[in-house]
Parts: sequence; C-alpha cells; structure tokens
Amino acid sequence: MKQVTLYTDGACSGNPGAGGYAAILRFGSAEKTISGGEEETTNNRMELKAVIEGLKALKEPCSVLVYSDSAYVVNAFALGWLKGWISSGWKTADNKPVKNEELWRELVRLTSVHLVQFNKVKGHADDELNNRCDKMARGEVDKILSSKKVEIPQ
Repeated sequence: MKQVTLYTDGACSGNPGAGGYAAILRFGSAEKTISGGEEETTNNRMELKAVIEGLKALKEPCSVLVYSDSAYVVNAFALGWLKGWISSGWKTADNKPVKNEELWRELVRLTSVHLVQFNKVKGHADDELNNRCDKMARGEVDKILSSKKVEIPQ
C-alpha cells in the first residue's frame, strides 16, 4: 500500500463567512495541491472539506498520514467522538444533531477506503507544509472577498 502524506487547512473570514480550504499531498517526490472555497461557510466545514478533498484525490487505497491543525477534525478520530456520534444516530453527547453531518459521513466513507492516521500540528508555527496550506486557504478566501467587492460609480 502506497504511503501518502496529506497536509490540510481551512480558513474563514467571519464564522460564518467566506471560507477556503487547501490540501497538499505528497507521495515520494511527487506533490499535488488542491484548494477551493465557499462564499458562506464556517471554519470547521473548511477544515473538513480540506481533508475530504485531499482523500478524494487519491486514485487507489493508500496509507495516509493526515496532518491538520484542526482539533475539531483530529479529536473526532483520536478521542472517539466520531464513533460516539455514529452509535448515537449522529447525536452529540448532549443529544443535539452533529453539525456538518454530511461532511462527516463523507469523511467516514473515505477513511474506510484508505488506512488513515490523523496527526495534530500546531497552527501558525514553523511547520512549512501547514503554513503553505494556511496561505493557500486564505488565498481562496481573498478570491471570494475580492469578487464580492462592487465598485460604486462616481
């Protein structure tokens, strides 16, 4: 099974607001970058979307080391939140519907195809790939915000 490294990040201007996501996949010396955005979203949705889009880019089942600065994403797997949500019919510990359920379901499907290990990295520190993902995700937010600006005739 091929070993792939996947770095991801999400960004949002306002929460909700314009959002962007980015992923960097590495296999040996090959690298692929993915990014995109949404006009009205949340930071957590963009963090999830980054991992989903990164995993969707893989053409065959792989062993994937995911690096994310999102405690929301990493802890859902590491602390068993996801198993609890699934066993309770997608309800949280206080019996409320899980936010972003459709994205979590997609991520569960993708993690059943690949052997995935989630790793938490410190955001905005000195991790080169995390910083590149952050810059790409913020670039997607900037594209959305600049396309929304309307010039007022004088």
